[in-house]
Amino acid sequence: MFAIYKKELRSYFINAIGYVYVGVFLAAAALLCCYTTIGSNSYDTSSYFTMLLFAFIVLIPLLTMKLFAEEKKLRTEQLLLTAPVSIWGMVLGKFLAAATLFVGTVLVSCINFIPMYIYASAERLADEYGVTYIGPMTGEIVTCIVGIIFIGLAFIAIGMFVSSLTENQLAAAVITIVIILVMLILDMLKQYIEIDAVRFVINWVCVMSRFSNFTQGVLDYASMLYYVSISGVFLLLTVRVYDKRRWG
Repeated sequence: MFAIYKKELRSYFINAIGYVYVGVFLAAAALLCCYTTIGSNSYDTSSYFTMLLFAFIVLIPLLTMKLFAEEKKLRTEQLLLTAPVSIWGMVLGKFLAAATLFVGTVLVSCINFIPMYIYASAERLADEYGVTYIGPMTGEIVTCIVGIIFIGLAFIAIGMFVSSLTENQLAAAVITIVIILVMLILDMLKQYIEIDAVRFVINWVCVMSRFSNFTQGVLDYASMLYYVSISGVFLLLTVRVYDKRRWG
């Protein structure tokens, strides 16, 4: 597994896709941060993280579309299937490589908050009780970062599964975009549904409704478990796809 992990992580930077992903991610994060917080003179970061989730519609497929589709296109898939590594090891190696690049880029994008802290360090609010510090809510920022990381990992698992079904990277990207888009806009669609049972189901599976707790500074363990479950289900589906090909 570790050999596949190193190979896949290195491949992101041998090809241009790794640099494109990191560049687009950091540029999008900087622009969104300027638009939602710095440019509007606000310390509220919930809008920034919510809009960043919608940027995942394009960013995550860019990261996952090549994971298995490229192997099929280059006819190297059989080498993976006959390698002395389990199917789970192969899938987890690729998943962890994509996850490492994703999490690393998310953490690097946190430098966008430095200007907010610099500006806030000199700002004080005087009242009858004295001087009170105002500035970015660190707890809210931390929980939101944790939330988008878990959501991003779930989306990566979905993108991996889609990539395992086709050898066309563009098709894998488009299908993943559609799936992520639907998962993100379900919360908007439920207001047009009058059937309570359907609305309850949509609210339960909706990514955005669960993320709202993180934007309020709450580390929602139930939502984290939900995102981990999505990751596990789609990793298992990917394993089943390749298990069938190995023995089929």
